Amino acid sequence: MKVLWLSRKDVEDLNISVRDVTEVVELGFRLKGEGKVEMPAKIGIHTRKDCFLHAMPAYVGGDVDLAGMKWVAGYPPNQAKGLPYITGIWCLNDSETGFLKAILDASWITAWRTGSASAVCARHLASPEARTLAVVGLGVQGRTNFAAIKDVLPSISRAQVYDDFPEQTKRFVADMSPGAPDVEFVAASDVRSCVRDADIVVTCTPIVADPQRFISVDWLKKDVLCISVDYDAAFEAPVMKDARIFVCDDRHQYLWTQEHGVYFQKGYPQEADLYADMGDICAGTKPPVREGRRAAVLMGIASHDVMTGHLVWRKAIEAGKGIELEL
Repeated sequence: MKVLWLSRKDVEDLNISVRDVTEVVELGFRLKGEGKVEMPAKIGIHTRKDCFLHAMPAYVGGDVDLAGMKWVAGYPPNQAKGLPYITGIWCLNDSETGFLKAILDASWITAWRTGSASAVCARHLASPEARTLAVVGLGVQGRTNFAAIKDVLPSISRAQVYDDFPEQTKRFVADMSPGAPDVEFVAASDVRSCVRDADIVVTCTPIVADPQRFISVDWLKKDVLCISVDYDAAFEAPVMKDARIFVCDDRHQYLWTQEHGVYFQKGYPQEADLYADMGDICAGTKPPVREGRRAAVLMGIASHDVMTGHLVWRKAIEAGKGIELEL
């Protein structure tokens, strides 16, 4: 049996657009909302403090009919060593036979499907006339979140950005500004000035077991969309708990993690506080809300990986990329 291997360079060389990723991620959300996705909550092991290895399988049914699993690691201490925070592989299986069809480096998939999930959230819950986007944490996730949200909201004309490491901020502005010439980039000196008057606030800081939450309600506009890509690491609990609406990417995974995981400490919304998950919204069973403080925790779900991984695999086949390996 032959399996296609795609390295990180193979995947990156395909030059897949963020718009293409956003469209398949949204389709996955919609199918989930229609009850056509089988996706257990991600399980994990933790070999060091604040580090995780997660297994993320999913089956996306309907006309898509795709199955796969990601084995992904998140190690915040890697950054100080000059190593990537997130690494992993993703496997594509044949839905009919269960045979393994492809193994892909998961770094690119994880980065861009995460940004695209935030973009889908912004498409449905942000004001279509949103002007100011604040990004806290300017690593890979900060970059993909900015690019994906800007793509779905061309009205964004100002980006207020902050990172604990000033050099990271300089690199972010230097790298992202050429692709967004209509955006004014403002390097904030602190988090409070970064989020002040923003229409959308996205936090992309490391996920940790004992968070020192630092963004408070009184720093934010009344009408704001707050998106946490870092579980409960950045926003103080009332930002989420007392919002007009609170959503997550997957209800089951969010609640399971609260009960069984090492994240989500005291104060974050419970089941009764959930307005919807993004599957409900994309499937049209819950209407979007675009006023007041809207809050979202997007933990990352395996259906995103399946949809994005299959997109990568399909583009690779068309381009003749990758190496066939014998199992």
